[in-house]
Amino acid sequence: MTKSKWITIFEVSGSVLAMAYALLIASNTGNEILGFSLLLISALLFGAWGFIDKRWAFFALQFFYAASAIIGIIRWWQ
Repeated sequence: MTKSKWITIFEVSGSVLAMAYALLIASNTGNEILGFSLLLISALLFGAWGFIDKRWAFFALQFFYAASAIIGIIRWWQ
């Protein structure tokens, strides 16, 4: 598969998961762990996109999104 196809896959899937995460958290329906899990997966997908496309600032930003997802999962798990 080409670099361009991988970038598209990571970009689109990461975006869809980020939208689902935002809706789950905003809905306040008790699905916060699922929402933060989707944020973590989204950050990993966006991180892969940033790495492949050499967008280093965007890549670095994903560490903060992943960290906030992990914090959210831990806090809601307790």
